[in-house]
Amino acid sequence: MNTGALRVALVDDHAVVRAGYRRLLELENIEVAAEFADADSAYAALSPDSADPPDLLVLDLSLPGRSGLELLQRLQQRRPQVRVLVFTMHDSVPLVLQCLRAGAAGFVTKSSAPQVLVDAVHRAVRGERPLSPDVAAAVEREEAHAQSAAPHLRLSTREFDILRALIEGASVEEISRRLHLSPKTVSNYQTQVRQKLGVTTAVELLHYAREHGLTQGT
Repeated sequence: MNTGALRVALVDDHAVVRAGYRRLLELENIEVAAEFADADSAYAALSPDSADPPDLLVLDLSLPGRSGLELLQRLQQRRPQVRVLVFTMHDSVPLVLQCLRAGAAGFVTKSSAPQVLVDAVHRAVRGERPLSPDVAAAVEREEAHAQSAAPHLRLSTREFDILRALIEGASVEEISRRLHLSPKTVSNYQTQVRQKLGVTTAVELLHYAREHGLTQGT
């Protein structure tokens, strides 16, 4: 690997996808220093005493077990010096805003041209906030109109993960297995989410999600 190359780590559960990203980035003198297939392995590797952390983590959100969004928040508490660029298939503006609130350095969708990802890596390391063109205008419009006061944008990262799962139609038991939480804990979170959003039933929750653009890209 070239000396002095920018060093990144990839977090994506598809090995073939990671291989494609690796080739793309290495052609641009960006070293892929590590690859992880799930959030827990990435979190373990980036412990406070781990040596030589990457300059940037390129993170997918849809991972087995803990979500990429939860990993993002946990890393901000553990290794805040490691910047995180979200790179995902999801393009929901509320989700983008939630990631930025949780500490993401930028957000790029997988429908973007390859050069968009390469440019975003460089910009994120420089301290800029890269957003792919398909979400940038909408995100800036939301921020300009100060709509961050919407109830779902005040949810914690864990609550937002629960909300996304509920919108997808997952049961309490399914969410429990997916997030490694007890069914009772998930039920408590579900109650908190409904209270914060001002809804009482699953139908009302789905209506809220549709009204606020949460069903697309979740």
